[in-house]
Amino acid sequence: MSITAAMVKELRERTGSGMMECKKALVEANGDMDVAIEQMRKAGLAKADKKSDRTAAEGNITIKTSEDGKQAVIVEVNCETDFVGNGDDFRGFTQAIADVALSSGVTTIDALQEQTIGTSTVEDARKALIAKIGENINIRRLQRIESQEGVIFQYLHGSRIGVIADINGIDQETGRGIAMHIAASKPVCVSEDQVDPALLEKEREIFSAQAEASGKPEQIITKMVEGRLKKYLKEVTLLGQPYIKDPDLSVEQLLSSANARVVSFTRFEVGEGIEKIQENFAEEVMAQVRGG
Repeated sequence: MSITAAMVKELRERTGSGMMECKKALVEANGDMDVAIEQMRKAGLAKADKKSDRTAAEGNITIKTSEDGKQAVIVEVNCETDFVGNGDDFRGFTQAIADVALSSGVTTIDALQEQTIGTSTVEDARKALIAKIGENINIRRLQRIESQEGVIFQYLHGSRIGVIADINGIDQETGRGIAMHIAASKPVCVSEDQVDPALLEKEREIFSAQAEASGKPEQIITKMVEGRLKKYLKEVTLLGQPYIKDPDLSVEQLLSSANARVVSFTRFEVGEGIEKIQENFAEEVMAQVRGG
């Protein structure tokens, strides 16, 4: 059976694959469109599986908020390079899955993967994009916030850092300013009572060891440790930090003056916590030269 340009065009539109790949699939399927699509899907899944162990530490943070400002989702999707992360295909995929995450009400990656985009599941769309782009792609994190009394404020720094925050009793400008502050200052939690006790104990041990090395009396060491812990708590809690737009004012003071309250927030930064492989291409080339 002869393969026409119209058939190739249709297959490209239905799969998003390249022209030559579509033509080859149609030839192998003897012009049967459905068979060609199935073969391409199988090939795409196989390619995706082969790339699944490759480090993906670049990518985008995407935020979607409901029209009433009461719900929001923030999603991190990773790829291997900035080049792919800035591409239209990857950006389109991240926007689409964030839309699905918001509209479906899902709260986990597993549940998101089962949702549909067009005629395929999110997971199949991810694997198809891997086959098309040639890089590993991973939906890494998803967080949903639903406000009961306040409004969800958001801030995106490019597509690298994103924040969503549930704040009660604040105006738009100040709410966005607090979201921007969270993006810049990286607080761990809202208030001191939310600090992980294990983390606090670890810091106490470190401060104690440092203070004991000074050789000072026990009562002085105790005061030194407590003083450093108080400073640490101000650094890691949102309320204790100096407000970035007015460093003479703490975030807690800013909120108190407006009778406002931060209920919760989520901050994502692309690739944080992922160990990146450091490659030295000059050494790699030299090793090849020495080897023969």
